[in-house]
Amino acid sequence: MNDDTGCPVALTSGVSRVVSLVPSLTEAVAASYPGLLVGATDWCTHPADLHVQRIGGTKNPDVAKIAALRPDLVIANREENRPADLQALREMGLSVWTTDIRTVDDGLASMRRLFDQIGSADSSWLDEATAAWTSPTNLGPVSAVIAIWRRPWMFVGSNTYAGDVVHRLGITNALGGHSERYPKINPSDLPAHQLVILPNEPYAFTADDGPEAFTQPCALVDGRALTWYGPAMIAAPEHLASSIRSALAR
Repeated sequence: MNDDTGCPVALTSGVSRVVSLVPSLTEAVAASYPGLLVGATDWCTHPADLHVQRIGGTKNPDVAKIAALRPDLVIANREENRPADLQALREMGLSVWTTDIRTVDDGLASMRRLFDQIGSADSSWLDEATAAWTSPTNLGPVSAVIAIWRRPWMFVGSNTYAGDVVHRLGITNALGGHSERYPKINPSDLPAHQLVILPNEPYAFTADDGPEAFTQPCALVDGRALTWYGPAMIAAPEHLASSIRSALAR
């Protein structure tokens, strides 16, 4: 079987030990297969009661520590994890399944494909997430920019999961046609827009850190709702719609 990137993955029957290199995937697997995870990154904060071996960050995992856990499968993401680390794991004889998620539909389909390979799962959250995104609140027409970092300022550009999330809410990403997925742009050089979306991760924007750089209304939103695929998708449409609606009303 090939993963989302087309890379063949050899899986033995009865996957019982999994290491996750992505917070979103960690939460999804924990919800669907309680007890299956044996390792996760330092940034895997959900579920809050997850007690597994921590193996470093998404960009700097400890491959030797991962191998020592003897996982049947390591799950990763094309955007979040470095190809060199994934190749190193494969060269150590580990099976690595890499997801490639650029849209809401990608997220739902990718999770189902992964679970099909692992085996029977409690995937009720997937059905709830699918229902939540079937006809979400339409807030448009509104043009927005979505910041993800400052010092330097970085924004969501083209072909991203976060960009599709806001699109599904009727919001046009003013940088959606940019040649880069996450361009570095000074706020004074941004194209015309009516709204600024400021998530609390990966950069922790707050009311005192971010809005002062813009003259447009700013919506402080839950970063998990904007960027995490997994159980966070269930409440994401309403969380985002509420925060954005409040910002536009000010």
